[in-house]
Amino acid sequence: MGRVFLSPRMGVRFTAERWRRLGRGLRDRDRAALDRLAGKAMAHGSEGFYAFDDPLEAAIVSALIELAREVD
Repeated sequence: MGRVFLSPRMGVRFTAERWRRLGRGLRDRDRAALDRLAGKAMAHGSEGFYAFDDPLEAAIVSALIELAREVD
């Protein structure tokens, strides 16, 4: 069998899914906030594919972009 290549785009999705699993142990309000954050992390996963090798970095930058847009 060959090696499995995990693209940054797939890695962002898996990272966001792990963040959502964390929400199971949180209060409802915090779980909803984490779910929104995970969605924000996936919002720019495709763009992160071009810029980053690290899926976590792509997820964090994507979430920060979306949060900055909300502030503006």
